[in-house]
Amino acid sequence: MHTNDYSTIACQVADDGILTLTLNRPDRLNAFTVRMAEELIDAFTQASDDDAVRAVVVTGAGRAFCAGMDLADQTNANVFGLNESLRPTMRDMDERFDDPEIVQGVRDTGGRVTLAIFACKKPVIAAVNGVAVGIGSTMTLAMDVRIATAQARFGFVFGKLGIVPEACSSWFLPRVVGLPKALEWTYSAELISAQAALDAGLVSQLVAPEALLEEAYRIARQFTSGRSPVSVALIRQMMYRNSGAEHPVQAHKVESLAVFYASLQDGKEGVAAFREKRSPAFRDQASKMPDFYPWWE
Repeated sequence: MHTNDYSTIACQVADDGILTLTLNRPDRLNAFTVRMAEELIDAFTQASDDDAVRAVVVTGAGRAFCAGMDLADQTNANVFGLNESLRPTMRDMDERFDDPEIVQGVRDTGGRVTLAIFACKKPVIAAVNGVAVGIGSTMTLAMDVRIATAQARFGFVFGKLGIVPEACSSWFLPRVVGLPKALEWTYSAELISAQAALDAGLVSQLVAPEALLEEAYRIARQFTSGRSPVSVALIRQMMYRNSGAEHPVQAHKVESLAVFYASLQDGKEGVAAFREKRSPAFRDQASKMPDFYPWWE
């Protein structure tokens, strides 16, 4: 990955293919900026097609994960980086979604990050090492697994700021914790303890601070070691997208194509390795997906 120009995040790929992506503004509790959004989008886009990357672990530098939008940032007149001279409509969002004026001046920066995470072909694990407020919480919702320390705190605090949930969280949060809990958390806008997050299923486990990253790496290796990169990429997108389909026949169509193409090479190798009681040597790469992918476009 080409990451030399990043100033708000740090990236490191280990020999086992795990990319550690660290939110890296510790003096500001890793508060989110438009620059951080652009760097995260670039990092996830690169990671998705980089065959040297098998999984992504996201964490924060210092004592916080991400304290939310940097409300003290004076880079833009609008703290969210939006163009206040515009008066966008839903028609603009439908017809001009990728128009630079809409992308830069209207579209929620957190949502653009979340969509980049959602589109990624690699498993993504959040290692929440401290406070995660606003975008610090919502960006993790598109990640596949969230683990945290007992010191972590989560907050969907939009109501206190007079704004609304962002980063596609009105789609993700009810799916992760259920609609009643999502409404409770966003209405109250109160901080949520790590234990409450665990009880609601927002995080899957609480880990001692000194063991947090190693546990995230263990999960990443469990998802990727001895696994076909194309199989993993297809599974990730099939689960997210098929679970929202209107009818199971949509899943059947996608699964039929996925099984067909997966069986041509890595599927044969996997079956042969099973029969011969050996480790598989998969050769398919996520940078070269089957022709039907992406089926949703």
